[in-house]
Amino acid sequence: MDSAEFREAARTAIDEITDYYDNVSSQRVVSDVKPGYLRPLLPSSAPLEGESWSDIHADIESKILPGITHWANPRFMAFFPCSSSYPAALAEMYSNTFNGAHFNWICSPAVTELETIVMDWLAKALGLPECYLSGGSTHGGGVIHGSASEAILTVMCAARDKYLAAVTKDMDEDAVWEVRSKLVALGSAGSHSSTKKAAQVLGVRFVSIPVTEEDGFAMTGRAVAKTVAELRARGLEPFYLTATMGTTDVCAVDDFAGIVEALSPTAGTEKDIWVHVDAAYAGSALLLEENQPLTTPMADFHSFNFNPHKWMLTTFDCSAVWVRSRAWLIQSLSIKPPYLRNQFSDNELVTDYRDWQIPLGRRFRSLKLWFVLRSYGIRGLQAHIRNGVTLGESLQNKLASRPDLFTIFTSARFGLVTFRVKGADEAEINARTEELYEWVNRTGEFYLTSTVVNDKFAIRVCTGVERVREEHVQRIFDVLVERTEADLGKASKQ
Repeated sequence: MDSAEFREAARTAIDEITDYYDNVSSQRVVSDVKPGYLRPLLPSSAPLEGESWSDIHADIESKILPGITHWANPRFMAFFPCSSSYPAALAEMYSNTFNGAHFNWICSPAVTELETIVMDWLAKALGLPECYLSGGSTHGGGVIHGSASEAILTVMCAARDKYLAAVTKDMDEDAVWEVRSKLVALGSAGSHSSTKKAAQVLGVRFVSIPVTEEDGFAMTGRAVAKTVAELRARGLEPFYLTATMGTTDVCAVDDFAGIVEALSPTAGTEKDIWVHVDAAYAGSALLLEENQPLTTPMADFHSFNFNPHKWMLTTFDCSAVWVRSRAWLIQSLSIKPPYLRNQFSDNELVTDYRDWQIPLGRRFRSLKLWFVLRSYGIRGLQAHIRNGVTLGESLQNKLASRPDLFTIFTSARFGLVTFRVKGADEAEINARTEELYEWVNRTGEFYLTSTVVNDKFAIRVCTGVERVREEHVQRIFDVLVERTEADLGKASKQ
């Protein structure tokens, strides 16, 4: 493909992309293909000779689109959103044009420097404590990773090495390995599975701290203190804790102030437990001033992450991570083989983000954040977030208006509401709720997800997708009512 062919193909692609977004609401949300549908449609081997773009292009429509689930559809109310926008799409095009591994400042100075600047912009917009700014008093700063899972694994690495350096500084090698065998990473029963997976990758134990319905499924300082004390009494070494702002199950927010108090006896000592705040979805809601008091206790924590690619109109992948001290990451992850050395890095005049992450190479992700922040402005992004919040509250009010059919399991928070179908006992409630959930997804008009918390089955509805409007909230409510009334009517006749 030469430049003329690329220009023509790109024009067609842009037209089709805009048509796709203009008409995505008319698509069935979830693909209805069967597993393995694609293999019979494609050759068993790659072509020996190049094919024309027209042939490749035709296969997008006929073979790929049938297997796409449309996350941009306003009737996609499952999981958490994976957002997009035209400014972010344009940035991806430029990022692909300026293609490179970008592991050192010298590889592309603009890539490194824009990331530092944009992460400071974003930290200020979220109301994060100044210790997370690149010029802050603790020499912290931000870096962009691919996902929250990557972020959690990375900071857990740093937490492990920071803890070991402190508690084993006068020990011989055998004693150090003895301590390593006793390390424990902590999360709550509501923490994302990425914390447990990170512990699994690092070969350390994972312990889940219980949460209760009475506490809104939030991890409390009391529970943290109790678990830490029990582990230490057994001779184990808790070194890391994931606290969550907006759990995947129900969007619970852990008791940050209580956690600070619970861990204060050893804070700043060699037994300091690293606290990371995972706000993968709900972190975008910190753009709203009324939510920013949540960040005050974070000055006593060690790191924070959220995913602009979830709710902030930025395409996947883009996970924003901040640390209170960059030295913790660099001491754990820095590599300096001769082929990566240069005068700027050697003289410590620049930031090399390869030392802030597990991979060596990195994408130009900051460009899409820059485009999105400039195109929408903070006020435009706030309006988008408020829309999702308002629509979640609207659905909650609708569900609450039919107490004969539904019970609110957890109130709307950050655009997520969970509910259950009425029943005579827990077994019947679970069965009816699961039956309704399966029916909705089977019909294909909407896509929802479910959760089970403390043996209670609930349906999750998230209104964070950019194209969701009140009409879609009204429609999902009507669908839920119609089906539930029909099911209860059948049950009463039996």
